[in-house]
Amino acid sequence: MAQRELSPERLRRRFESLAGQVGKTGWILLGTIHERRIQRSRRPGARSKTYGPYYQWTFKRAGRTLTVNLSAAQVAVVREAIRRQRAIEKLLDEMRSITRRFIDATIPGVPKRKPRT
Repeated sequence: MAQRELSPERLRRRFESLAGQVGKTGWILLGTIHERRIQRSRRPGARSKTYGPYYQWTFKRAGRTLTVNLSAAQVAVVREAIRRQRAIEKLLDEMRSITRRFIDATIPGVPKRKPRT
């Protein structure tokens, strides 16, 4: 949403609309899915054989990167949950922006001093 000036009531309605969307999102996950393929050759100069694809989900927990191998059936579900997580992050960014604008529009701040001349 563009940073145009909206009335506090419109800001409140937009915030409530976004909050409703967050509540309807469904399962969410942080992380990334990587597709891996392995090429192996038994002897030097022989044709190599490709194995895979293998799918791995990487994410951070307590400051450490973890990797989980996924089955083909899990890939679609995990990928969709990651997509939803990213969509929620966008909604939350907009909600933070609206909150700040609402506070600025409705609650008086610290008065500014006049510059010295």
